[in-house]
Amino acid sequence: MSSQDMPPNTPKTTPTLASRGIQPRFGELVQSCRKLVMNRLAEQLTSVFGQVDDTLFECAEKAENNQLQTLFFDSMREIRKQRPQIERIYHQTISQNFSDFLDGKLKPAPSAMELDAEQLSLVQNEEYEESLLITTMVSQVKSRCAEQLFALEQRLALLNNGKQLIEENNPFGPQMIALAFRQALAPSPLPLQIKAILYRLFDKYVMLSLDTVYSALNQRLIDAGILPTLKYRAQRAANPERPGKKADAPAATQQRPAANPAPASASPSTNAADGSAPTQQLDLDGPPPSNPTALLQGLAALLGEHRQRDIDAPLLGGTRSIASFAPRDATSTYSASDLLDALNRMQRQSANELAQRLHSPQQVEGLKADLQRQLEAFSQRPGQQKLSEQEADVIDLVGMLFDFILDDTCLIDSYKTTLSHLHTPYLKVALQDKALFTQHQHPARRLLNSMAQAGALYGGEANERGLLAKMKWVVEQVVGATIDDPLLFEGLLAQFDAYTATLKHKVELRERRAVQAVKGRDKLLGARQQAIDVIARSLSGRQTPGVIRNFLELTWTDVLVFALLRHGENSNEWQRACEVAEQLAWSGTPLDESGRHQLQTLRVALLDDLRKGLQLLGGYHEDGIRRLLQDLVACQYAAQAKQPQLADTFAPQLPASALGAMLGEDAMLATLAPRESGLSPRAQAFAQELMQVEFGTWFEFITDNQPHQLKLSWFSPTTRNYMFVDHSGQRAAIKPLTQLASEMEQGLARIVPPERDAPLVDRALNAIYRVLQRFSGHTSKPR
Repeated sequence: MSSQDMPPNTPKTTPTLASRGIQPRFGELVQSCRKLVMNRLAEQLTSVFGQVDDTLFECAEKAENNQLQTLFFDSMREIRKQRPQIERIYHQTISQNFSDFLDGKLKPAPSAMELDAEQLSLVQNEEYEESLLITTMVSQVKSRCAEQLFALEQRLALLNNGKQLIEENNPFGPQMIALAFRQALAPSPLPLQIKAILYRLFDKYVMLSLDTVYSALNQRLIDAGILPTLKYRAQRAANPERPGKKADAPAATQQRPAANPAPASASPSTNAADGSAPTQQLDLDGPPPSNPTALLQGLAALLGEHRQRDIDAPLLGGTRSIASFAPRDATSTYSASDLLDALNRMQRQSANELAQRLHSPQQVEGLKADLQRQLEAFSQRPGQQKLSEQEADVIDLVGMLFDFILDDTCLIDSYKTTLSHLHTPYLKVALQDKALFTQHQHPARRLLNSMAQAGALYGGEANERGLLAKMKWVVEQVVGATIDDPLLFEGLLAQFDAYTATLKHKVELRERRAVQAVKGRDKLLGARQQAIDVIARSLSGRQTPGVIRNFLELTWTDVLVFALLRHGENSNEWQRACEVAEQLAWSGTPLDESGRHQLQTLRVALLDDLRKGLQLLGGYHEDGIRRLLQDLVACQYAAQAKQPQLADTFAPQLPASALGAMLGEDAMLATLAPRESGLSPRAQAFAQELMQVEFGTWFEFITDNQPHQLKLSWFSPTTRNYMFVDHSGQRAAIKPLTQLASEMEQGLARIVPPERDAPLVDRALNAIYRVLQRFSGHTSKPR
């Protein structure tokens, strides 16, 4: 799109009007900047609408029902109709924002992140969801384009008579651009589900392209001589313990401050939250404290004791304390800025090599050794410096957290490997913000917990490729972040949770379908087992010729199943089918004269019912039915003539049970499972326990010496079969109650403890506490 091809309905701002708030010599320049941005954004918005039809059509193809499919198709037409209005409002809003900025009228855009819980309760649910989408997009751009945005704000401020800008009132900032699109969508009668698709396309084609817009805009200003030598640097206080006052720098040179690094661990004599004295004495012999602050204090105390006992002794995971890497005769400590600089260098190196590194786990021992080398290489007093005890506590604690991840049995190796590469950025977070350990809602903590939980719940082979790719993307964003953006983790958490919500929906949908399918099969299994019991009673105690026995077990069983399912247990059809089975089995045994006379009387009706039953199955032609009935009658005569050898010569080719073949392995469950009466007392106790287990409980099974976990999804009160699904929601196993109880007795199956459902960081900190207690000689007595 050329600079002359402006959107037709965009209001034109004359240089005279636009220049009222700026110096006249910049009038032409600001109009040039405005035209550049408007043209770029117009091109990008065209790309958004160019992809709408394909995206909605793809969604319609994958729709779960006709109603949803209709929504996507209807939305295609509605968006085409609304497009001119959306484009017009979008361009007008951005143009007006720039004019208001130049006239000093532009107010900072509201941020959804600034709303507190009380305000959020008043916001409509859909409005909140929409705000969350906006916030996520904006935070990503801020993180990715931090340096470009900083430079642009300083240069625009200089154009505007030196009036300082902030991110929220930059007329071309990501927040203003995203909110302009929201404002453009507001009048459209589109549901949130469709708006969310438009936001995703807007993020892909507009927000992800802002890098080039900001680079071009900055270059145009540089070419015009606006702050051509401006440098971006994160300001850090020289003494993190006593940060100095912020200098009143002019707009052209002021630097964006970073968070002050501070130790994240508290000694036992101080409160980890605010530095005040603790309210109670720590009991290091008790279980891990439930209070997060007390837990952190206890961990610091136990780590101190552990180092005093043996500084070279391994911690949880077998890794040594970072204190053991320092020179033993070191007398001074590194500053917090020295430590943070070393970690920044390590993170940059990791980001550059991440594609290769992601194939193998980041080992904690190696990271500590690398950190010590970085500190020593840039030290002003080589061989004479070490880390403070508080910083050593944090490094060891974060190291044990990632050692716990690498050993976590809830995660498969690919997820552990991916998460292990978050070690360096999370160590930076912990050193600057102790709330990572004490606040459950800390964004970085929630992100790590969320990814670990997704891996544990949905980490099966069916989901591994997509989920692992999403995890790797998150790790790449965290490791590749060039500045410490407090919104980075919030934005990534929102995106990852949105992905896992979709994944969870798919898994739940598969599971519901699996349960519905197994319920139908279970009804069939129950009917078949009832039919098998009828045939078994008919044959019990009788020496019946093979042809009759095979006919009853292979063929008439299916007839009984159809009669039971179609007419019910109290129907005449079912009762008659059971009588036919009894009469046929009886007719194949030697009878006295009275019995033979009775058989002669019953034969015509019996053969007629047999014919009807075979016709019901539908697998026999009339000639085949006639030959089969002739063989059965001949077998009856041979049996009455007391010639069993002759009866055994009749061996018609009977097809296998159609229902048995359809049910596959499920048809054999009842025959292979042990009888309840044959269970040992211990297995019977397991069976009683299983009767109380709730759906959704996870079990661990050992197959070929390899453990794998499955979730109990359904239990049949009829067949007493347990149905299990894997992490993807697919049916994975059907186990009769007695078989499952026997496997539990043999140690081949067990119920996974509920602690597995606790968040990763909580589980890790409690495990670390117990291990340090043991290493330090404390007994973990109950409360």
